This record gives sequence, C-alpha cells and structure tokens, in this order.
Amino acid sequence: MFRNPFILLTPLYPLHLSHMTKPFIARDRWAIRAQVEGYRARSVYKLMEIDQRFHLLRPGLRILDVGAAPGSWLQYIAKRLQGRGIVIGVDREPIAPLGTSNVQTFERCIGDGKGIDGDLQRIGMTTFDLLLSDLAPNTSGVAEIDQFRSIELNRHVLTIADRWLRPGGDSVLKVFRGEDFESFLAEVRDQFARVKLISPRASRDRSREVYLVCQGWKARER
Repeated sequence: MFRNPFILLTPLYPLHLSHMTKPFIARDRWAIRAQVEGYRARSVYKLMEIDQRFHLLRPGLRILDVGAAPGSWLQYIAKRLQGRGIVIGVDREPIAPLGTSNVQTFERCIGDGKGIDGDLQRIGMTTFDLLLSDLAPNTSGVAEIDQFRSIELNRHVLTIADRWLRPGGDSVLKVFRGEDFESFLAEVRDQFARVKLISPRASRDRSREVYLVCQGWKARER
C-alpha cells in the first residue's frame, strides 16, 4: 500500500502504517513508461507481470484492491475486466475517478474492518474472487521494525480475506522479507492451497519486498 504523500493507516495497536505512493523518478524507466502509457504509478508493472505469469485477471471477476491509491492497479484491472465484473478500491486517501462504471472506490483505513464491511454491504457485495494488496509500512529506516509492520499490515488483509474472499479465491500480498518472513509465509500457506513468491522486475533494486501469489483460499466454516 504511499513517501509522497504519506497515507497513515489506523492499526489495531499503536503502529504507524502507510501505503507509500512512490513518486515518479526521472531516471527510473518504469516511472517514465507509466507516464507515457498513462498510468498513475510505476507499481502497475508489478501487477502486470504477476498477472502475465499467473493469469489472475479475467472478465467477470469481483476484485477488491486494498491500498489502491493512486489507482494504477485499478486502471490495469479495469482494462483486463473489459467491462465485465467489478473492482472495488479501498484506501485512506481519495482516489481520483477513473471514469469507468465498474470501478468503485472508498476512503477507509485498512484497520477499519467494520467500516470496510459496511461500505461493501451497502453496495450489495457478498464475496470477492480476488483480493489484491500493495500495502507497505511507512518505512522507519530500521529494517526489523519495517518488516514487523509489514507482516502486521498483511494480517489486516488476511482478516479481510476471512470475511470477504470466496472459498477457492485468490490473493496477492506484498510483504517485506526479514526475520519473521518464513513464519508468516507458513501462516499464509496454511490458509491457501498454493502460495508462490515473485519479485517483479519493477521492484526497486534496494527493495526487500516480495509478492505472495496465493491461490485456493481455504475458507473457514462459520
């Protein structure tokens, strides 16, 4: 999920989390490409590569994108849906309209589970086929702290999955590697039938981020 601008997320405990919208960098070929192709952020090419490798997006799907600002993932998803299906974007910051009828957005913190539930219920949603998250903590410069916050942030996303992802549904999570990564990965593997790791080419060289492509959600019986 933003260092220009910062988007603070309300956690369940006193951690300051954010999704960082990375600014365009003149020497960054991905940023230049995004500008030329009309995407709002370079991060779109991460989702594009994930989709090309795992074929997650197709017309007719119901998709929830958390940490969606400024909206580049929503732009790409809307193209892939070809007017069939729906995508909901959630972020604390407002997302400028995309001008596409099957894209809706809500201003909401990832930690505000009840608020997210209420928003989705009001528009008649019941379940999603795919849950996407590009969330990341507001980095402190201390690797251990940032990695811990990344994992806690992803646990918020898994809580949303528990309420909204259909049985057998898929998810994509961005996680920082570090001391607790393997234990968190084991948690995720316990909840999905298949989990693959990918480091997209568009990730910055210095980044410790990795994406978990999770397929076959093992929904709990209620």
